[in-house]
Amino acid sequence: MTRVKRGTTSLKRRKKVLKLAKGFRNARSTKERQAHEALMHAGVHAFAHRRDKKNDFRRLWQTKMNAGLRAIGFTYSKFTGELNKKGIALNRKMLAEIAEKHPETLERIVKQVTSATPTTKATVTE
Repeated sequence: MTRVKRGTTSLKRRKKVLKLAKGFRNARSTKERQAHEALMHAGVHAFAHRRDKKNDFRRLWQTKMNAGLRAIGFTYSKFTGELNKKGIALNRKMLAEIAEKHPETLERIVKQVTSATPTTKATVTE
């Protein structure tokens, strides 16, 4: 029976692990066992932080909107409450960008929110 030599497969796996760990500090970038362990932990953090990133952006958008709205004399919480009552569907990301780059447009949206009647569903197109 012929025997299978597995040196190339093992070497390929080791090289892959060390290539992925390139840039890690100390032994984590040069020794296979430490590199593998570091990669496992990095994967766990990457998975968790993909979820955290969504919360971070939501907080950022709320802060940008609140800053733009306070300049007009409104607050974020009152503004979102009014938006929901009027049935205006604009997401935080778009509103934050409008607040940051086009404050005059945000002012028009605020006027529309404060003056619209509660029974009509208004949509803002810009």
